[in-house]
Amino acid sequence: MDIHEYTIDKEQAGDRLDKILSAINENWSRTQIQSLMKSGLVLVNGQAVKNNYKGAEGDQVSVEIPEPEELNVEAEEMNLDVYYEDSDVLVVNKPKGMVVHPAPGHVTGTLVNGLMAHCNDLSGINGVMRPGIVHRIDKDTSGLLMVAKNDLAHESLVDQLVEKSVTRRYKALVHGNISHDQGTVNAPIGRDKQDRQSMTVTRENSRDAVTHFKVLDRYKDFTYIECQLETGRTHQIRVHMKYIGYPLAGDPKYGPRKTLSLEGQALHAGVLGFNHPRTGEYMEFEAPLPEFFSKLLTQLEK
Repeated sequence: MDIHEYTIDKEQAGDRLDKILSAINENWSRTQIQSLMKSGLVLVNGQAVKNNYKGAEGDQVSVEIPEPEELNVEAEEMNLDVYYEDSDVLVVNKPKGMVVHPAPGHVTGTLVNGLMAHCNDLSGINGVMRPGIVHRIDKDTSGLLMVAKNDLAHESLVDQLVEKSVTRRYKALVHGNISHDQGTVNAPIGRDKQDRQSMTVTRENSRDAVTHFKVLDRYKDFTYIECQLETGRTHQIRVHMKYIGYPLAGDPKYGPRKTLSLEGQALHAGVLGFNHPRTGEYMEFEAPLPEFFSKLLTQLEK
């Protein structure tokens, strides 16, 4: 049995508890939390609450996650947006809102479920939970992912990530107006000691993290940027942009309380490039902005 405990702070107060908890822990969907609440596994100040409960400042929340059952990840037919596929590698454009791989208590509706129905020859290096998954992007980040279909491809793609030879460029909308046209954030990222579900810039138990960015457009209260990752730490762009004072629009974890209502950060993994694991040929793919993102930019221009 796994029990997580949280205290509702001033910024979170007034929001529904399922929304607060899904923002705290991105592995939990609001549907999953509601199911736990119905089962009496979410307590506020020691008492079970209804699904529509709104958090109050100082509330002590505990979430009990049942012991995982023997995991059986099922293949699910999905309309995957596949950009490239051969016998070694697959490139897919993940939509906003989709979790990449299953986790205990959340074993359906993920990209892995769809991949298992699409092809039966995924790499087994990462085990039953993450077959073929070489790298991931957050649930509410859209964009391109490379998937390994055998162990040779998996090892090659991981090596390229370690060697920093993979091209990963993201489009993002951030709060504030960045005055300079480009910059680099070189700041180590580690687990936040005050909130173990979040990452932060820290020197303690951290890993080097480098993000390059350039300004694409400026609006009254926002800046549209492109970020290029040199490293790939958890939540790297979101943490780095918050660190320099320009948090991502719509970000429920690292953004300001008053932000755009986007159900997650405005972040899109638009360009992905790597050397083919068997031929060595450099391949690069580009996915256009999702519709909500392009409409948002149009509205800001007006």
